[in-house]
Amino acid sequence: MAGSCAPAIKEGTERRSKAILRLSSQEGVAPGDTLTEKLDFLEEHGFTGLEPHGGNLTGRVEEIQQALQNRDIKISAVVAGFQGFLIAKDPATRKKAMDSVKAILEAAGALGSTGMIVVPAFNHQESLPHRESRKVLVEKLQELGAHAARHNTRVLLEPLNRREAYFLRLLADAAAIAKDSESEGVGIMGDFWHMTWEETSDLGAIISGWDYLYHMHIASRKNRIMPGEDDGDNYVDGFKGLKYIDYQNYISLECGSEGDRRKTIPAAAKLIREQWDMASAF
Repeated sequence: MAGSCAPAIKEGTERRSKAILRLSSQEGVAPGDTLTEKLDFLEEHGFTGLEPHGGNLTGRVEEIQQALQNRDIKISAVVAGFQGFLIAKDPATRKKAMDSVKAILEAAGALGSTGMIVVPAFNHQESLPHRESRKVLVEKLQELGAHAARHNTRVLLEPLNRREAYFLRLLADAAAIAKDSESEGVGIMGDFWHMTWEETSDLGAIISGWDYLYHMHIASRKNRIMPGEDDGDNYVDGFKGLKYIDYQNYISLECGSEGDRRKTIPAAAKLIREQWDMASAF
Protein backbone atom coordinates (compact mmCIF):
# COMPACT_ATOMS: atom_id res chain seq x y z
CA MET A 1 0.00 0.00 0.00
CA ALA A 2 1.38 3.43 -0.91
CA GLY A 3 2.79 5.36 2.00
CA SER A 4 3.19 2.22 4.11
CA CYS A 5 5.51 2.38 7.08
CA ALA A 6 9.00 0.93 6.96
CA PRO A 7 9.25 -2.53 8.53
CA ALA A 8 10.38 -2.60 12.12
CA ILE A 9 13.94 -3.77 12.60
CA LYS A 10 15.31 -4.87 15.96
CA GLU A 11 18.64 -3.34 16.92
CA GLY A 12 21.56 -5.55 15.96
CA THR A 13 19.56 -7.67 13.52
CA GLU A 14 19.28 -7.74 9.74
CA ARG A 15 15.81 -7.84 8.23
CA ARG A 16 15.28 -10.76 5.88
CA SER A 17 14.24 -9.34 2.53
CA LYS A 18 11.74 -10.95 0.19
CA ALA A 19 13.50 -9.38 -2.79
CA ILE A 20 14.41 -11.57 -5.76
CA LEU A 21 17.05 -10.83 -8.38
CA ARG A 22 15.51 -11.26 -11.82
CA LEU A 23 17.83 -10.42 -14.69
CA SER A 24 16.44 -9.13 -17.98
CA SER A 25 17.89 -7.71 -21.17
CA GLN A 26 16.52 -5.47 -23.85
CA GLU A 27 15.98 -7.45 -27.02
CA GLY A 28 18.39 -5.24 -28.96
CA VAL A 29 21.17 -5.72 -26.40
CA ALA A 30 21.20 -9.53 -26.47
CA PRO A 31 23.41 -11.11 -29.16
CA GLY A 32 21.84 -13.20 -31.91
CA ASP A 33 20.40 -12.78 -35.37
CA THR A 34 16.94 -14.07 -34.45
CA LEU A 35 14.67 -13.86 -31.43
CA THR A 36 15.24 -17.57 -30.79
CA GLU A 37 19.01 -17.10 -30.76
CA LYS A 38 18.71 -14.17 -28.35
CA LEU A 39 16.45 -16.12 -26.01
CA ASP A 40 18.74 -19.16 -26.12
CA PHE A 41 21.71 -17.00 -25.13
CA LEU A 42 19.91 -15.23 -22.32
CA GLU A 43 18.45 -18.44 -20.94
CA GLU A 44 21.89 -20.08 -20.99
CA HIS A 45 23.22 -17.31 -18.75
CA GLY A 46 20.40 -17.28 -16.23
CA PHE A 47 18.29 -14.37 -17.49
CA THR A 48 14.57 -14.69 -16.91
CA GLY A 49 13.32 -11.52 -18.63
CA LEU A 50 13.25 -10.01 -22.11
CA GLU A 51 12.45 -6.34 -22.76
CA PRO A 52 11.21 -5.77 -26.33
CA HIS A 53 10.75 -2.40 -28.02
CA GLY A 54 7.21 -1.14 -28.37
CA GLY A 55 7.57 -0.25 -32.04
CA ASN A 56 5.59 -2.76 -34.11
CA LEU A 57 4.89 -4.79 -30.96
CA THR A 58 1.22 -5.01 -31.85
CA GLY A 59 2.20 -7.08 -34.89
CA ARG A 60 4.62 -9.33 -32.96
CA VAL A 61 2.47 -10.66 -30.13
CA GLU A 62 1.96 -14.12 -31.61
CA GLU A 63 5.62 -14.39 -32.67
CA ILE A 64 6.85 -13.56 -29.17
CA GLN A 65 4.30 -15.78 -27.45
CA GLN A 66 5.40 -18.74 -29.55
CA ALA A 67 9.10 -18.01 -28.97
CA LEU A 68 8.56 -17.97 -25.18
CA GLN A 69 6.76 -21.32 -25.05
CA ASN A 70 8.49 -23.87 -22.77
CA ARG A 71 11.00 -21.26 -21.57
CA ASP A 72 11.68 -19.75 -18.17
CA ILE A 73 12.02 -16.29 -19.75
CA LYS A 74 9.06 -13.90 -19.56
CA ILE A 75 8.49 -10.42 -20.94
CA SER A 76 9.70 -7.89 -18.38
CA ALA A 77 8.86 -4.37 -19.54
CA VAL A 78 8.16 -2.98 -23.00
CA VAL A 79 10.25 0.05 -23.89
CA ALA A 80 8.59 3.02 -25.61
CA GLY A 81 7.89 2.78 -29.35
CA PHE A 82 4.94 5.17 -29.30
CA GLN A 83 4.34 8.23 -31.48
CA GLY A 84 4.01 11.80 -30.26
CA PHE A 85 4.48 12.65 -26.58
CA LEU A 86 2.11 13.19 -23.69
CA ILE A 87 2.87 16.80 -22.68
CA ALA A 88 3.17 18.32 -26.16
CA LYS A 89 1.96 21.86 -26.81
CA ASP A 90 0.17 20.53 -29.87
CA PRO A 91 -3.11 18.73 -28.94
CA ALA A 92 -2.86 16.54 -32.05
CA THR A 93 0.57 15.33 -30.92
CA ARG A 94 -0.82 14.52 -27.47
CA LYS A 95 -3.68 12.55 -29.03
CA LYS A 96 -1.26 10.64 -31.24
CA ALA A 97 0.67 9.69 -28.11
CA MET A 98 -2.46 8.58 -26.27
CA ASP A 99 -3.66 6.41 -29.14
CA SER A 100 -0.31 4.74 -29.77
CA VAL A 101 0.45 4.18 -26.08
CA LYS A 102 -2.95 2.50 -25.65
CA ALA A 103 -2.27 0.15 -28.57
CA ILE A 104 1.14 -0.85 -27.18
CA LEU A 105 -0.33 -1.33 -23.71
CA GLU A 106 -2.78 -3.84 -25.16
CA ALA A 107 0.09 -5.80 -26.72
CA ALA A 108 2.11 -5.54 -23.49
CA GLY A 109 -0.82 -6.93 -21.54
CA ALA A 110 -1.27 -9.81 -23.98
CA LEU A 111 2.40 -10.68 -23.40
CA GLY A 112 2.11 -10.54 -19.61
CA SER A 113 4.47 -7.58 -19.39
CA THR A 114 5.25 -5.72 -16.18
CA GLY A 115 4.47 -2.48 -17.98
CA MET A 116 5.25 -0.08 -20.80
CA ILE A 117 8.03 2.46 -20.28
CA VAL A 118 6.97 6.02 -21.10
CA VAL A 119 9.03 9.22 -21.07
CA PRO A 120 6.66 12.23 -20.93
CA ALA A 121 8.91 14.36 -23.18
CA PHE A 122 12.51 14.72 -24.29
CA ASN A 123 14.35 18.04 -24.29
CA HIS A 124 14.04 18.52 -28.05
CA GLN A 125 10.24 18.15 -27.95
CA GLU A 126 8.19 21.33 -27.55
CA SER A 127 6.23 20.85 -24.33
CA LEU A 128 3.66 22.77 -22.35
CA PRO A 129 4.93 25.01 -19.51
CA HIS A 130 6.18 22.91 -16.59
CA ARG A 131 3.23 23.40 -14.22
CA GLU A 132 0.69 22.82 -16.99
CA SER A 133 2.68 19.82 -18.20
CA ARG A 134 2.36 18.13 -14.84
CA LYS A 135 -1.39 18.77 -14.66
CA VAL A 136 -1.95 17.44 -18.19
CA LEU A 137 0.29 14.44 -17.56
CA VAL A 138 -1.65 13.41 -14.46
CA GLU A 139 -4.91 13.69 -16.40
CA LYS A 140 -3.53 11.60 -19.27
CA LEU A 141 -2.16 9.01 -16.86
CA GLN A 142 -5.56 8.58 -15.25
CA GLU A 143 -6.94 7.55 -18.62
CA LEU A 144 -3.92 5.49 -19.63
CA GLY A 145 -3.71 3.85 -16.22
CA ALA A 146 -7.31 2.70 -16.43
CA HIS A 147 -6.65 1.31 -19.92
CA ALA A 148 -3.47 -0.43 -18.75
CA ALA A 149 -5.23 -1.98 -15.75
CA ARG A 150 -7.96 -3.38 -18.01
CA HIS A 151 -5.21 -5.16 -19.91
CA ASN A 152 -3.38 -6.37 -16.79
CA THR A 153 -0.31 -4.19 -17.22
CA ARG A 154 0.71 -0.61 -16.38
CA VAL A 155 2.34 2.58 -17.61
CA LEU A 156 5.87 3.01 -16.20
CA LEU A 157 7.15 6.58 -15.99
CA GLU A 158 10.91 6.81 -16.54
CA PRO A 159 12.95 9.70 -15.12
CA LEU A 160 15.96 10.60 -17.29
CA ASN A 161 19.00 12.80 -16.74
CA ARG A 162 18.76 16.50 -17.60
CA ARG A 163 20.77 16.13 -20.80
CA GLU A 164 17.92 14.06 -22.23
CA ALA A 165 14.77 15.24 -20.46
CA TYR A 166 14.48 18.08 -18.01
CA PHE A 167 10.81 17.62 -17.11
CA LEU A 168 11.16 14.40 -15.10
CA ARG A 169 14.52 13.52 -13.54
CA LEU A 170 13.97 12.05 -10.06
CA LEU A 171 12.31 8.84 -8.91
CA ALA A 172 10.58 10.75 -6.10
CA ASP A 173 8.99 13.12 -8.63
CA ALA A 174 7.85 10.20 -10.78
CA ALA A 175 6.36 8.47 -7.73
CA ALA A 176 4.51 11.67 -6.74
CA ILE A 177 3.01 11.92 -10.23
CA ALA A 178 2.02 8.24 -10.14
CA LYS A 179 0.44 8.80 -6.73
CA ASP A 180 -1.52 11.80 -8.00
CA SER A 181 -2.88 9.75 -10.90
CA GLU A 182 -4.62 7.52 -8.34
CA SER A 183 -4.44 4.61 -10.76
CA GLU A 184 -3.24 1.08 -10.12
CA GLY A 185 -2.23 1.06 -13.79
CA VAL A 186 0.50 3.69 -13.29
CA GLY A 187 3.93 2.98 -11.85
CA ILE A 188 7.53 4.08 -12.29
CA MET A 189 10.91 2.65 -13.12
CA GLY A 190 14.49 3.55 -12.26
CA ASP A 191 17.61 3.57 -14.41
CA PHE A 192 21.03 3.37 -12.74
CA TRP A 193 22.60 5.29 -15.62
CA HIS A 194 20.29 8.28 -15.26
CA MET A 195 20.39 8.01 -11.47
CA THR A 196 24.17 8.40 -11.59
CA TRP A 197 23.75 11.99 -12.77
CA GLU A 198 20.58 13.06 -10.97
CA GLU A 199 20.08 11.26 -7.67
CA THR A 200 22.04 12.07 -4.51
CA SER A 201 21.60 8.49 -3.30
CA ASP A 202 20.66 5.30 -5.14
CA LEU A 203 19.30 3.87 -1.92
CA GLY A 204 17.26 6.96 -1.09
CA ALA A 205 15.91 7.26 -4.63
CA ILE A 206 14.73 3.66 -4.72
CA ILE A 207 13.09 3.90 -1.29
CA SER A 208 11.35 7.09 -2.45
CA GLY A 209 9.84 5.07 -5.31
CA TRP A 210 8.73 2.27 -2.97
CA ASP A 211 5.32 0.82 -3.94
CA TYR A 212 5.35 2.48 -7.38
CA LEU A 213 8.67 0.94 -8.57
CA TYR A 214 8.15 -1.92 -11.03
CA HIS A 215 11.24 -2.03 -13.24
CA MET A 216 14.94 -1.13 -13.31
CA HIS A 217 17.46 -0.46 -16.07
CA ILE A 218 21.16 -0.99 -15.54
CA ALA A 219 24.29 0.14 -17.40
CA SER A 220 27.81 1.15 -16.46
CA ARG A 221 27.98 4.27 -14.33
CA LYS A 222 30.19 6.42 -16.59
CA ASN A 223 29.79 5.51 -20.27
CA ARG A 224 26.50 3.58 -20.43
CA ILE A 225 28.18 0.38 -21.54
CA MET A 226 27.95 -3.06 -19.95
CA PRO A 227 28.08 -3.12 -16.13
CA GLY A 228 31.70 -3.82 -15.22
CA GLU A 229 33.17 -2.34 -18.40
CA ASP A 230 33.73 0.96 -16.59
CA ASP A 231 36.13 0.88 -13.65
CA GLY A 232 34.40 1.08 -10.30
CA ASP A 233 30.85 0.22 -11.38
CA ASN A 234 28.99 -0.13 -8.10
CA TYR A 235 25.29 -0.75 -7.51
CA VAL A 236 25.39 -2.05 -3.94
CA ASP A 237 23.54 0.89 -2.35
CA GLY A 238 20.84 0.65 -5.00
CA PHE A 239 20.53 -3.08 -4.42
CA LYS A 240 20.23 -2.39 -0.68
CA GLY A 241 17.26 -0.19 -1.50
CA LEU A 242 15.70 -2.85 -3.72
CA LYS A 243 16.10 -5.42 -0.98
CA TYR A 244 14.65 -3.02 1.58
CA ILE A 245 11.46 -2.56 -0.47
CA ASP A 246 11.25 -6.31 -1.20
CA TYR A 247 11.61 -5.70 -4.94
CA GLN A 248 10.64 -8.73 -7.03
CA ASN A 249 10.57 -7.32 -10.56
CA TYR A 250 13.30 -7.18 -13.20
CA ILE A 251 16.67 -5.46 -13.56
CA SER A 252 17.20 -5.12 -17.30
CA LEU A 253 20.30 -4.36 -19.36
CA GLU A 254 19.94 -1.15 -21.36
CA CYS A 255 23.42 -0.38 -22.62
CA GLY A 256 26.02 -0.79 -25.31
CA SER A 257 29.27 -2.71 -25.02
CA GLU A 258 32.84 -2.08 -26.06
CA GLY A 259 33.57 -5.80 -26.19
CA ASP A 260 32.05 -9.04 -27.44
CA ARG A 261 28.57 -9.18 -25.91
CA ARG A 262 28.78 -12.94 -25.70
CA LYS A 263 31.49 -12.34 -23.11
CA THR A 264 30.55 -8.98 -21.59
CA ILE A 265 26.93 -9.92 -20.81
CA PRO A 266 27.86 -12.99 -18.72
CA ALA A 267 30.53 -10.90 -16.98
CA ALA A 268 27.95 -8.19 -16.24
CA ALA A 269 25.51 -10.79 -14.89
CA LYS A 270 28.27 -12.14 -12.62
CA LEU A 271 29.05 -8.65 -11.28
CA ILE A 272 25.36 -7.89 -10.66
CA ARG A 273 24.87 -11.18 -8.80
CA GLU A 274 27.97 -10.61 -6.68
CA GLN A 275 26.95 -7.08 -5.72
CA TRP A 276 23.36 -8.20 -5.07
CA ASP A 277 24.74 -10.72 -2.58
CA MET A 278 26.86 -7.99 -0.98
CA ALA A 279 23.85 -5.77 -0.38
CA SER A 280 22.01 -6.10 2.90
CA ALA A 281 18.40 -5.10 3.51
CA PHE A 282 19.56 -3.18 6.67
